[in-house]
Amino acid sequence: MTTSPDNIVLEITPEVLLKAYACGIFPMAESAEDPGLYWIEPERRGVLPLDAFHVPRRLARLVRQDRFDIRVDTAFADVLDGCAMPAPDRQRTWINHRIRQLYLNLAELGHAHSVEVWLDDELVGGLYGVRLNGAFFGESMFSRVRDASKVALVHLVGRLRLGGFALLDAQFITDHLSQFGAVEISRRQYQAQLETALGVNSATLPSGQIDGETILSAVNPR
Repeated sequence: MTTSPDNIVLEITPEVLLKAYACGIFPMAESAEDPGLYWIEPERRGVLPLDAFHVPRRLARLVRQDRFDIRVDTAFADVLDGCAMPAPDRQRTWINHRIRQLYLNLAELGHAHSVEVWLDDELVGGLYGVRLNGAFFGESMFSRVRDASKVALVHLVGRLRLGGFALLDAQFITDHLSQFGAVEISRRQYQAQLETALGVNSATLPSGQIDGETILSAVNPR
């Protein structure tokens, strides 16, 4: 990972942030209490190949049951706040005030999106990320009930495939993402994939209701 005191971000706008993403760079904070931001450019990048995404059998059954109501961009700020809350597997968060405001601004510009998981009209999980042409940069996810974030991820991948996206950037590999087929690639490989994805000008993220069977068919077409 490339980060140093020289990478501290003193001033940043949504437009600067989009240019950074286009170069393969993204900001993070040391903690929610740290007001500073740092540019991050990992030596090894985690990606979720859209043409080789694996859905475990039990999770596929859950998605197919349509137990949850999946919505897109109806509660972006709430998803952001959910991702910023401590969790059993994440006691600290890197989402500070500046991060929150920047991504809220990106959402207003149509470049940041949330996939939300609702149960009985209560937000129980979701994820958010940044869209730039045919690339989607996953930022964070959260769950308040079992498997909610996993269902959000499956729905995201299905919608990305339906929308013609070419890249799903996961930034870093975790055990959680490895079960879905996430792989780690070199910076050079990532830059090549990113360049291809940025050349896809026709990609769109479907926002309407899509049932689980359609999502699974998009993820793993026969």
